[in-house]
Amino acid sequence: MSKIAYDPVKDLMAGVVRRSSILRTFFYQILDLVFLRSWHIRSVLRELCRPLEKKGEWKLLDAGSGFGQYDRFILKHFKNVKVTSIDIKENYLDDSRAYFSNQIASGRISFDYQDLLNFQTDELFDVVICIDVLEHIGDDLTAIRNISNSLVKGGYFLMHSPSHYSEEDADEDDTFVDEHARTGYSKEEIEQKLMRLDLLPLKTHYTYGKWGRRGWVLLVKWPMLLFTRLHIFAILPLIIYYPLVIIPALLMNGADLFTRNYKGNGIYALAKKI
Repeated sequence: MSKIAYDPVKDLMAGVVRRSSILRTFFYQILDLVFLRSWHIRSVLRELCRPLEKKGEWKLLDAGSGFGQYDRFILKHFKNVKVTSIDIKENYLDDSRAYFSNQIASGRISFDYQDLLNFQTDELFDVVICIDVLEHIGDDLTAIRNISNSLVKGGYFLMHSPSHYSEEDADEDDTFVDEHARTGYSKEEIEQKLMRLDLLPLKTHYTYGKWGRRGWVLLVKWPMLLFTRLHIFAILPLIIYYPLVIIPALLMNGADLFTRNYKGNGIYALAKKI
């Protein structure tokens, strides 16, 4: 089975949009449209953060901010939040610092180099998000412990990762995604790890279920495999491909958002610090 190498494709995309805020904004919109996990995470954040917003200033840590797409969503929808974004990729941090320069100047957000395995802070947060990060970290318990220590009592932790069901996209000798330290989590495993570290699971939900997985195959898997093989030369065939599949694939994403999935290739967990 061919592997998806996400990092080279992500680096290619980052290079294309790096020098244009307009292109980067369009890139964020594409990420939010195509990646089903963003649909789920934005839905949870809308519900979770509205009560915090009404109380005045509150603090959020984006633990593994990547391109910063969730930071854009959070700053746009919540006016009283102060965001701290951390990552281990300096080039991604530099790109985000350039794009969010006005918000940095106004004190609404900062971007800092931090490794979750060594992360310590005197500042405590009301919410921590960690989206598609833990599957890259071998010692995930240490990372989750450091996140838990950064939360106020009663604060919230929201994570998303591939689930153990994503093994269906790998054979016995290969891993479908090249950069992962593990295939993914089951509900039982992630809940047990959270509870060990003073985080009470409130909701654990499989994403990319019956419909969402099919949408992912059309919108992400096949195009990413094409990019992995052809690199920049994949752009022309994808220009023809996407208009043919975009509407049915987005309908599948929408179906996943409102379906109670008993299994799925992704998983999110929302937990509360006790």
